[in-house]
Amino acid sequence: MLIVTEEACKKAIGRSDAFNAVESVFSAMAKGDAWNFPVVREAIGYADALYGFKSGFDKAGLSLGVKSGGYWPGNADKGLTNHQSTVFLFDPDTGQLQALVGGNYLTAMRTAAASSVSIAHLARKDAKVIGMVGAGHQSTFQLRAALEQRDFEKVIGWNLEPKDLARLAEIAEEKGLPFKSVEREQLATEADVIITITSAHESLLMKDWVRPGTHIACMGTDTKGKQEVDPELIASATVFTDEIAQSITIGEAQHAVANGLISESDITAIGAVINGDHPGRTSETEITLFDGTGVGLQDLAVASAAAKLAEQQGMAQEIEL
Repeated sequence: MLIVTEEACKKAIGRSDAFNAVESVFSAMAKGDAWNFPVVREAIGYADALYGFKSGFDKAGLSLGVKSGGYWPGNADKGLTNHQSTVFLFDPDTGQLQALVGGNYLTAMRTAAASSVSIAHLARKDAKVIGMVGAGHQSTFQLRAALEQRDFEKVIGWNLEPKDLARLAEIAEEKGLPFKSVEREQLATEADVIITITSAHESLLMKDWVRPGTHIACMGTDTKGKQEVDPELIASATVFTDEIAQSITIGEAQHAVANGLISESDITAIGAVINGDHPGRTSETEITLFDGTGVGLQDLAVASAAAKLAEQQGMAQEIEL
């Protein structure tokens, strides 16, 4: 059995590796070759923590396992990340435990890879301005991954606490791009690609603000009641997602569906675009929206890639059970 630590994951896997792993598993999901098992998520009644399991099986990539972890709101005061997780990988032929893989860094990588995949397949080829709504820890992973998908010329951002935008400005500077802090309405009217990465429960972007041809990736915390954009905006867009069942229950589409603005049949799995079964964007004026809900198969795919790379590079510890 392999043990792959957080530090080993950081050294072993890069953004392109995560992109390829997530793109492949989205493709397998759309073909019916990979499926997620029911999610378990509960308040444990201690430390205000939420704890749960995400699991699944990718028959195409032969990834079988479970991500165990949750959210501990008091961790920041202890110098720890609030989200804590570990991925357990099993041999699909025997059921034996193959690897224990640190999941904190990989969660950030796989979430950024998902929005990056959506940009690669849905954003206009001539997209020049990227707008970031939210400037928390995850936003840095999102921006770095997104900037690799188009020849962006400018980064603009909005955050509830403007001082936190400094971390996005730093990344823009690294890439030789100008950065500007703007209000939400200006961001929506200027950006060709928008990533929302917040824990909001209210509309931060309104339909009338967003110009034709924009691609939006809604990547914020997914749970019952979450909301980052106007349901009317959802209704006016062509909507794609990682998993439709999650999109309509805990994802960004839940409010538009609940209000009768769209139905489940109006949402397309992005794997269908990857596989060529759906055209994706069909015009330069179409608004496309990716509802990234985060599925267990993403974690397993990226963890499997990290374990293989760490083993190849001599950074995984092998032990006998």
